[in-house]
Amino acid sequence: MEFDVIVIGAGAAGMMCAGEAGRRGRRVLLIEHAPKLGEKIRISGGGRCNFTNLHCTPVNFLSQNPDFCRSALARYTPRHFVALVESYGIAYHEKKLGQLFCDGPSQQIINMLKAECDRGGVGWHMPCQVQAIASKAEGAHGRYTVSTDVGEFHSQSLVIATGGLSVPKIGATPFGYRVAEQFGLPIVLPRPALVPLSFNPETLAQFGDLSGVSIDAEVSCNGGRFREKLLFTHRGLSGPTILQISSYWRGGDWIEIDLLPGRDAMAWLSSVHASRALPATVLGEVLPKRLAQRWCEVHGLLQPLDQLSVKTLREIGHGLTHWRVQPSGTLGYNKAEVTLGGVDTAALSSKTMEAKAVPGLYFIGEVVDVTGHLGGFNFQWAWASGHAAGQVA
Repeated sequence: MEFDVIVIGAGAAGMMCAGEAGRRGRRVLLIEHAPKLGEKIRISGGGRCNFTNLHCTPVNFLSQNPDFCRSALARYTPRHFVALVESYGIAYHEKKLGQLFCDGPSQQIINMLKAECDRGGVGWHMPCQVQAIASKAEGAHGRYTVSTDVGEFHSQSLVIATGGLSVPKIGATPFGYRVAEQFGLPIVLPRPALVPLSFNPETLAQFGDLSGVSIDAEVSCNGGRFREKLLFTHRGLSGPTILQISSYWRGGDWIEIDLLPGRDAMAWLSSVHASRALPATVLGEVLPKRLAQRWCEVHGLLQPLDQLSVKTLREIGHGLTHWRVQPSGTLGYNKAEVTLGGVDTAALSSKTMEAKAVPGLYFIGEVVDVTGHLGGFNFQWAWASGHAAGQVA
């Protein structure tokens, strides 16, 4: 029942940390409350696990302290993790924008991390429910006592890798935040991120039946700007560009959408101004026809183009490239890929992930207020922060 390190949470960050600590010769116990190992890894990337991004830099992360992630990311890079993947003979490919996916199922990454823990002699209890955590000064039974439904365990170091609130159906809980609060660490208010946005009632009535329509679009909000696919749903907007911008959106904010990115809308409209065709017909050449038709209906553009004034053309062009939408909210943690916010980085060491005021207590992965963009960045933070703590815990 005596260990050097207890890691609570056997997800990406937890297994990474446990394996690193174990291979240093530390006696490690890994505790996981779920009956299945690495479920979030398994379902990621459509079952192929987008395990990192070759272009990962600190600018791809959001935090109240944007510089916090620099140290860990610099010391454990995507190339380090790729080397690990290759050492296990796992085939992978670059899908787009530096995103690396397994050729086969995500289970290969889970098996690899489990094997790394086995190499380090890591002990396991799974499923295992933590009932209480207590701390005391150095003594015969260690600094931390973790009481569980299978017994009581003691350790000098305690690592919390229990994730955030996203995807509760596979076991997400606020456990990590509760531990932080128990030890007096501040929390940056968590909220769903990388999540679809819902239309307000008026916009839903206008565009809600375009479900399934997708388009290349550029979306901006609060300094964030992304150009990727946008998808209309029966409740609002989704697709990679919306998931990205959701991390920047706050309740009540407007987002701005360019439906014609890379195109001079006014110059194009001027070139077809003499046409006797209806605006919906012409717009249907550059936009999905259903969207073009609905856009013109909503904006009352029912006359042939040659009957419209230059002022109206300008309004059309501006509306298409600066469509302002005020979402009513997100679709919540059930549809969110990650959690924004978490344990305040001001309370942690950026080099080790250890709580500054609580010796031997570490927080890694999604539970920390570091959130990556879509595309493998959050996994890279899990590997980097887990590695950082595993090197010293």
